[in-house]
Amino acid sequence: MYSKALKNASFFQKNLMEWDRIGNKRQMPWKREKDPYKIWLSEIILQQTRVEQGTPYYLNFIKKYPNVKALSNADEKELFKLWEGLGYYNRCRNLLHTAKLISNELKGCFPTTYDSLLELKGVGPYTAAAVASFAYELPHAVVDGNVTRILSRFFGINIPIDVSDGKLFFSKLADSLLDKKNPGRYNQAIMDFGATVCKPKTPNCDVCPLSAICVAYNTNKIADFPVKAKSIQKKVRWLYFTIASYKGKYLIRRRDEKDIWRGLYEFHLTESSIEANPAKIAKQLAQKVFNHPKTSPIRLSQSFTQQLTHQTVHVSFIHLNLLKQIELKGYEWIPKKMIQELGFPRVTADYLKSSGMAN
Repeated sequence: MYSKALKNASFFQKNLMEWDRIGNKRQMPWKREKDPYKIWLSEIILQQTRVEQGTPYYLNFIKKYPNVKALSNADEKELFKLWEGLGYYNRCRNLLHTAKLISNELKGCFPTTYDSLLELKGVGPYTAAAVASFAYELPHAVVDGNVTRILSRFFGINIPIDVSDGKLFFSKLADSLLDKKNPGRYNQAIMDFGATVCKPKTPNCDVCPLSAICVAYNTNKIADFPVKAKSIQKKVRWLYFTIASYKGKYLIRRRDEKDIWRGLYEFHLTESSIEANPAKIAKQLAQKVFNHPKTSPIRLSQSFTQQLTHQTVHVSFIHLNLLKQIELKGYEWIPKKMIQELGFPRVTADYLKSSGMAN
């Protein structure tokens, strides 16, 4: 399979690079960038994030933290607030950790080799190859979902992309196709090609410069590639947040659990693995946790849903206006004006804005 694929390697590389020269109109603020800090920052932001969503975050980060030294001195709370809405907050923690390492231990000098880039926290083969090729023109091919989709369709490869052998195969094939004289431009071209032409669901085959000998196109099997051996089983969670207030202050805590929201703030949380009745939960919490009098109103929000890669989260908010300030272990009372300064999970942040609490 591998040797057969290489027979059309020159056609693939030549036509891809020609498309990049005359047909690639995709614009991004970090495109053709040579500063390894800005390339690294953009790649970390774009992990699990669409370009359209990540772009304003990148611009805000560059404005506030124009270099790795500035980022290393960032206040963690401000950093999380700036990241709010992007999700996968381990990326944010890794940014700060790596910025401090480069600034303090590497004397502000970004690693200049693929292997040394791989040693950075939060940097995998794809990000290391991107920084190495874009910043230093080192011959390392990027391999992600875009790349494996393009290669599997063009060469008609039915090896699953989500198993060890498949990952190794596509990595080897991608390296073989790489334009060693222009690795940065080639890597950018194949990424742009996957985003604008060889798209997942609606590929633009009519304008594709590779369609003449593309196996998937010429056998009418575009939807069959890439092949996956398994599908992700999503976990479903129901979260009920109680927004308890007293004289203009709100009860919150900072999460320290090792999960996707570690370091963010939240209101009192009740979690269930099955859907529950919010009104019933609110009544129980009011009496047993918040000592809330029966005569005072309880207000419930509608249910909101947030889709994450490995889980679906259903969220409801319970509003309680308390008659006295209670103390809960791990929680603190903050004034309303501070809410907009703190980082919350996206679904909570969106609700606070829509309800006027974070304005």
